[in-house]
Amino acid sequence: MTDPAPHDPAAVALELERLRRSVEVGFAKTDGALALLVQRSDQTDARLADHEQRLDGLERARWPLPSLAALVSLTALAVTLWQATAAH
Repeated sequence: MTDPAPHDPAAVALELERLRRSVEVGFAKTDGALALLVQRSDQTDARLADHEQRLDGLERARWPLPSLAALVSLTALAVTLWQATAAH
C-alpha cells in the first residue's frame, strides 16, 4: 500500500488515526503502571498497619523502665534500712 500525498485529507486522517492509536497504547501502559502502584501502596499500607499493631502489642507487654527503676530503688532502700537496724 502506498501512502497518499502529505496534503491529501486521507493522509491527514491516516496520520491522525496512527497518532490516536499511539496515544491509546500510551494511556493503557500508563493506566497499568498506575494500577500496579496503587496495588503496591495498598499492600504497603496493610503491612504498615500490621507492624504498628505488633509494635503496640510489644509495648504493652514490656515493663516500663521508670517503674522498674523506682521498684529497685525502694527495694534497695528497704534492704539498707533493714541491715542498719539489724546491726544495732
